[in-house]
Amino acid sequence: MDFDDRAQLDTSQVEDVGGGGGFRGGGLAVGGGAAGIIALIVALIFGINPGNITGGGDEPTGAQPTTDLSAQCKTGADADQSEKCRVVGVVNSIQKYWGDQVQGYTKAKTTLFSGGVQTGCGAADSSVGPFYCPNDKHVYLDLSFFDELRSRFGAKGGPFAQAYVIAHEYGHHVQDLLGTMNKVGQEQGAESGSVRLELQADCYAGVWAKNAVSTGFYAEEFTDADIKEALDAAAAVGDDHIQEQAQGRVNPDAFTHGTSAQRTKWFKNGYGSGDPGRCDTFSGSI
Repeated sequence: MDFDDRAQLDTSQVEDVGGGGGFRGGGLAVGGGAAGIIALIVALIFGINPGNITGGGDEPTGAQPTTDLSAQCKTGADADQSEKCRVVGVVNSIQKYWGDQVQGYTKAKTTLFSGGVQTGCGAADSSVGPFYCPNDKHVYLDLSFFDELRSRFGAKGGPFAQAYVIAHEYGHHVQDLLGTMNKVGQEQGAESGSVRLELQADCYAGVWAKNAVSTGFYAEEFTDADIKEALDAAAAVGDDHIQEQAQGRVNPDAFTHGTSAQRTKWFKNGYGSGDPGRCDTFSGSI
């Protein structure tokens, strides 16, 4: 995954708040590319919707970003050297693509945090994993999550695995803007709307990956090795794999994100077609 060294990064799309920031308020956080490993384990065992793990009041925290990303993340060359600058580059590319595809697209900010954060969907800590909050139109990400993904669930990781997770979260933002998210309740199960919503976000991630070079932020097409990183991460966070790891058995009635096979299938559908119109997970079999 090689950024164009000349690409100009827009750090206004990403903030780094360290140990806290954002806003508090009621709402439903939408689980992410990996759905929050620790929180999801609890959810799958006890039948809790992982989107309900956050909570909190409704006042702003007043916290300010702790890192000035604009000072260190200026070009694609910086994105090739720094993890946080890479996040900026990925977010810039994703939003450039969807901005050209979705009429009236509004940008969603990514908030990097460490340990815990206050959001428009309530208080969250690192165990919730990456998620999108429709109340404040933010994607929330603790970068330590990727270490957890490798150490606990055997994902190989890598820069493009991170890009896949971020692109999945922005898939939720697109669903929010298009009204898709409002049509889905909190039901669980192999054929549930929750699973279909998550698989569509995986497909949208693949669509972006296919079109990423056209956004002007990458020097070349993604390699087969890059795509394998994404597919490996998608497989590692399948409901069946996580349930097997956590409790030694698989319970399809508690599925919220889809199986490993489904998640890789729908990412490949998006990547193979490069067409958001091929991401209809709500019609027919998944």
